[in-house]
Amino acid sequence: MTFTELIFRLALSFLVLWAMTRIMGRKEISQMTFHNFVSAIAIGTIAGSLAMDEMLSIQNGVMALVGWTVFTVLFGFMDIKSKGARKLLNGDPIVVMKNGKIMEDSLRKTRLDVDSLNTMLRKKGIFTLSDVAFAIFETDGTLSVMKKESKQPLTQSDMNLFQPSRSSSVGTEVVSDGKINESNLSKLHLDKAWLGQKLRDSGVQEISEVFYAEVQQDGTLYIDKYDDNVDY
Repeated sequence: MTFTELIFRLALSFLVLWAMTRIMGRKEISQMTFHNFVSAIAIGTIAGSLAMDEMLSIQNGVMALVGWTVFTVLFGFMDIKSKGARKLLNGDPIVVMKNGKIMEDSLRKTRLDVDSLNTMLRKKGIFTLSDVAFAIFETDGTLSVMKKESKQPLTQSDMNLFQPSRSSSVGTEVVSDGKINESNLSKLHLDKAWLGQKLRDSGVQEISEVFYAEVQQDGTLYIDKYDDNVDY
């Protein structure tokens, strides 16, 4: 491949890829659903081959890009027009928290762990799990969160300020997946006896019953058991 041909292929690949992306629409880059993800990988691979693979003719490379774009647009049209097709292509949003309780089965379906869930919640400005009314894992991989009514902005609860009784300004994990986090207990100057008593006060007899527990800002213990039955 000559230098001139390489430059021509690179320029052509860029222009065709840019045009095809404009045709496919902004959703292709703003919402990375399953078929958007597959489409983006395939089109990127074809564009790279068009630019660098001299075994692939320019005509065939351009036709492959155009053909894949047509498939993507058709799937997008089906996604808009048919609820059944949309469910098949993208799946359904999954509720991972209800009324401050973690839905362990839902976490397993989404391949999320508690640490990842906490990270996503913190990015939403939520540092205590008990503040969450609903958390929904969307089909594009983002987390939508609705706070409990008492924790919504500009409510009476928000004006009732208090100083945390513990050294940490956020909730601190002390139990995860039935195992005690002794390091965090020690940092809070607490011990297993304190934890055991708090669990018994909440009707929990064995640590193995607890999926997740954290000491909250006010010193109380948030407990989520291995139980997805939550009353609305």
